[in-house]
Amino acid sequence: MLPDQTLELNFTERDRVLAWLAENVPQSRIQHILRVEQMAIALAQHHQVDVEKAAKAALMHDLAKYFKPQKLLTMAQAAGIEIDPVSQANPHLLHADVGALIARETFSINDEDVCLAIANHTLGKPGMNALSCIIFLADSLEPGRGETPELEELRKASYHNLERAVWLTCDYSLQLLIANHRLIHPRTVATRNWFLQKVKNSQQVTDKTA
Repeated sequence: MLPDQTLELNFTERDRVLAWLAENVPQSRIQHILRVEQMAIALAQHHQVDVEKAAKAALMHDLAKYFKPQKLLTMAQAAGIEIDPVSQANPHLLHADVGALIARETFSINDEDVCLAIANHTLGKPGMNALSCIIFLADSLEPGRGETPELEELRKASYHNLERAVWLTCDYSLQLLIANHRLIHPRTVATRNWFLQKVKNSQQVTDKTA
């Protein structure tokens, strides 16, 4: 992380989260988290979104990543989080929503934008705000994900237009899921459709006023 990017962060809080992560996730996952943090900060600065919120959400987005399936199901059920058939079959998909619970309960994160960004980082959500879009994109596109032409184009898109980048990243993820014969969560499809329609509507307005 660049020195000027760290000035926005609460070092004591960050160190506490990192210490917790060191006890609960593998080192390889921590490296992913740090790359997501870096990309989220860069995107937040570029799009003039609160940098501290982006850094917090990025650092805590995978708090529940390595919770056992039954623990995820139990915590989600206790919190009233919807457990649809796809999540029931693949409880790992609940780690984002459960991670937001851990952020509140363990780290006293009461900022709704930060908690929503954590909760939405895996499946997305129709109507996500800019902060949630940034964490969704940073998680999907951080450099450790690969250096393919497709990923490079998506990274460029994320700096140009967050809404278009979310739509295109959903398309990319859906293609991978289909190719690998994986279940697709309806929220991912709903997210893709919402952002596609938003981009189309914005383009129509631009065309009419041109």
